[in-house]
Amino acid sequence: MQQQEIQAYLAKLPGVSAEIGKVIVGQQKIVDELMISILAGGHCLLEGVPGLAKTLMVSTLAKCLELDFRRVQFTPDLMPSDIIGTEILEEDHVSGKRFFKFQKGPVFTNILLADEINRTPPKTQAALLEAMQEKHVTYAGEVHTLPRPFFVLATQNPVEQAGTYPLPEAQLDRFLMFIRVDYPSQTEEIEILARTTGTRAAQLKTILNAADVLALQELVREVEISEPLLAYIARIARASRPTQISNPMVKEYVRWGSGPRAGQALALCAKARALMGGHFAVSLDDISRVAHAVLRHRILLNFQAEANGVTTEDIVDSLLEQVDTPSSPLD
Repeated sequence: MQQQEIQAYLAKLPGVSAEIGKVIVGQQKIVDELMISILAGGHCLLEGVPGLAKTLMVSTLAKCLELDFRRVQFTPDLMPSDIIGTEILEEDHVSGKRFFKFQKGPVFTNILLADEINRTPPKTQAALLEAMQEKHVTYAGEVHTLPRPFFVLATQNPVEQAGTYPLPEAQLDRFLMFIRVDYPSQTEEIEILARTTGTRAAQLKTILNAADVLALQELVREVEISEPLLAYIARIARASRPTQISNPMVKEYVRWGSGPRAGQALALCAKARALMGGHFAVSLDDISRVAHAVLRHRILLNFQAEANGVTTEDIVDSLLEQVDTPSSPLD
């Protein structure tokens, strides 16, 4: 890709955040992490109590990207066929013969908003696994390829709330990033009230199309990352496992640590963050800034951690503090 083309693509990225800012007040860190997930080509899970505009944030992002968008409201009675599709019986009007035809479900899109994904039982949650990992769906022995690009942007309520089903660890690991959405500040909340109780509606512009997104994803993989930084990422992942060399906090409070997929996600997200900043080499800061969103759902705590009020945030903080860093941030 020519340098001129690269600069043209990078010049579009701030426009996405600006358009989202017409609808979403504040939450810049959340918007940045969503864009990192998109550029890195991974799926994203947003968690927060109801009313924090998680669904609105995802749907607004989809409007800024010229991509097909579908929304599925996950409920306790949702079936796997409601997501991936099913076969329907049709009749040939000429010959009179009947045959089964696969009717594609809402998963056949570019951006699938899985709203309140943890309100549906594990059987239906698992229906997304193949689509998220393999980018295709198998039905009746036939493989159906999903459009490119394909993202699952899911929202969920905290599992302590009534009527929720914790996502299986295998499915959680398919999400590149796990983003926690917190309450807005007082100033932001006043602005939200002003915007949402008036008559003005924001007019959004399309900034990126499918070809742009695919080109940016390829560009992310070309971002340089040094061997010392790759070794640092590997040390972080390995230090999160209580069965291997790890810090005392991990040994005491962690049941399972992160697998190799966590290191892959950490490297890709760091590359995407570097590119968003206009850099073509990953820095130590890029890694530390994405570490929490990449690792928090890949570390399983034990009962002792719950009893003592220790969270995965505390574990990731400990890893970043205690794992040896390269001598130079860009080494």
